Amino acid sequence: MLAPSWEEHATCLANAEERDVWRVLMDISEKAAVNLQQEAFVVIGRDTRPSSERLSQSVIDGVTVLGGQFHDYGLLTTPQLHYMVYCRNSSGRYGEATVDGYYQKLSTAFVELTKQAFCGGNEYRSLKVDCANGVGALKLREMEPYFSQGLSVQLFNDGTKGKLNHLCGADFVKSHQRPPQGMEMKSSERCCSFDGDADRIVYYYSDTDGHFHLIDGDKIATLISSFLKELLVEIGESLNIGVVQTAYANGSSTRYLEEVMKVPVYCTKTGVKHLHHKAQEFDVGVYFEANGHGTVLFSKAAEMKIKQLAKELEDKKRKAAQMLANVIDLFNQAAGDAISDMLVIEAILALKGLTVQEWDALYTDLPNRQLKVKVADRQVISTTDAERQAVTPPGLQEAINDLVKKYKLSRAFVRPSGTEDVVRVYAEADSQESADSLAHEVSLAVFQLAGGVGERPHPGF
Repeated sequence: MLAPSWEEHATCLANAEERDVWRVLMDISEKAAVNLQQEAFVVIGRDTRPSSERLSQSVIDGVTVLGGQFHDYGLLTTPQLHYMVYCRNSSGRYGEATVDGYYQKLSTAFVELTKQAFCGGNEYRSLKVDCANGVGALKLREMEPYFSQGLSVQLFNDGTKGKLNHLCGADFVKSHQRPPQGMEMKSSERCCSFDGDADRIVYYYSDTDGHFHLIDGDKIATLISSFLKELLVEIGESLNIGVVQTAYANGSSTRYLEEVMKVPVYCTKTGVKHLHHKAQEFDVGVYFEANGHGTVLFSKAAEMKIKQLAKELEDKKRKAAQMLANVIDLFNQAAGDAISDMLVIEAILALKGLTVQEWDALYTDLPNRQLKVKVADRQVISTTDAERQAVTPPGLQEAINDLVKKYKLSRAFVRPSGTEDVVRVYAEADSQESADSLAHEVSLAVFQLAGGVGERPHPGF
């Protein structure tokens, strides 16, 4: 993720006329105090889209003409590219900066972690994976032999026929609440979907009545953080663990974590950069957006402490510390990674002996509804408290508060879109009917108080 100041530099460069590119580059180097005598090394990867090869070559041309060094890894998932950069920037301490190094690091940790689960004679575990016709299919197929003794994966939408993300992938499954095209689901089979560049994952299954059940980022965060909390309690270490959510996290997940698992939960603005930054404040920071993008971050001090305890402790405590050490190696610390997350989830389910239905039953999501309201200028809405309270326009938050009081287990918030003149409305309540009604009433309040344009919001979605 770019620092905000570099996002501005990128915008200036993208909008520069060709004849001005050199001058803009020099301006950026001055503003950012870049030492132009220092050797530059650029790590390059690309995906399977037809445009990627040409774009990749353009990057190589640009680096070369400016006298920089580069390594072109060719086809990589986005998280694999992050892994390569992280390995190189840590001088190899994090791992070997090769595709094989990535496969070895993650699969070794997975196999070690699941050893204890399979000694009880568990049935051979299998998982159906929708790869969104993206680069994740190629890389997961390459990696499968490394972990196949612990998990069998069956790949769908592997790019041989369909288009990237067309009727498949994590976004499609989450937004349409149905399985991807080309995947037949039998009752109670565990299935998951990556997004196109394999940095997001959602799980799902079909129950005995044929109803589709989505397991999104909230439930992924709950499973992982609960498991980590249990291990930390077992080894007796007071390392602080925190789960970071946005206002969009389902209220049931927040309640379950805080009241049942006694794991502290923190809320930030929407966007991975906000979640990631907050998660870095803890010894163990867990964050997942509802769309399945997320990871677990371990502080350097926590990692060293856990790996030391894995050598020193005895019996059950040592076993717990070793499992934590394997989890640390299994998470791609550089970024959210669908392959890494998948292996962690599969390991936890195996170790705890949980079926996908039992995982889903940890808590029941509150019904919710998201709507959009067109406005003349989205900037009339400003928020505070991690986007959960509207500061302007005057009277809007008071109106929302009055509407929320009418429904049980309810809450609602509004926030301006980052890209278009619309205001996003979120509402949840004890029933779908109530959530829909609350969302509609809040939409009307936004339309009236925040300069709505076009047709007034009407019931029925």
